[in-house]
Amino acid sequence: MSFIFKAIDHIQLAAPKGSEGVARNFYKDILGFMEVEKPDELKKRGGVWFSFGNYQIHVGIEEPFTPAKKAHPAFEVENIEALEQHLSKNDIHIIKDDNLPGAKRFYLHDPFGNRIEVLEWLEVDCGEE
Repeated sequence: MSFIFKAIDHIQLAAPKGSEGVARNFYKDILGFMEVEKPDELKKRGGVWFSFGNYQIHVGIEEPFTPAKKAHPAFEVENIEALEQHLSKNDIHIIKDDNLPGAKRFYLHDPFGNRIEVLEWLEVDCGEE
């Protein structure tokens, strides 16, 4: 093949019309993502964009809206316990899952019902010194 996939540019999640403020509260204020200015041509469609590191989350408006119940982004974090405490303080319900060997993880839903996975890979002790 003469082409190469290099990276994921962004993840698109859907939300109902008029929900940009709720998205900002969740993704920016609670999760700590930075808001990204949308290009002028795309602003009229509604929605809001966020970033962290080299990644972007685009929350787009979809009518009629149906949340993603199975499809989801998975975010790798450092110090998952601190995030879990932070989410609890902000009344965000999590669903713990211990079915992935070598990782701590849980699921949550954004304010629109979209599923989100959060995980932290555990360091493996190889017994070498």
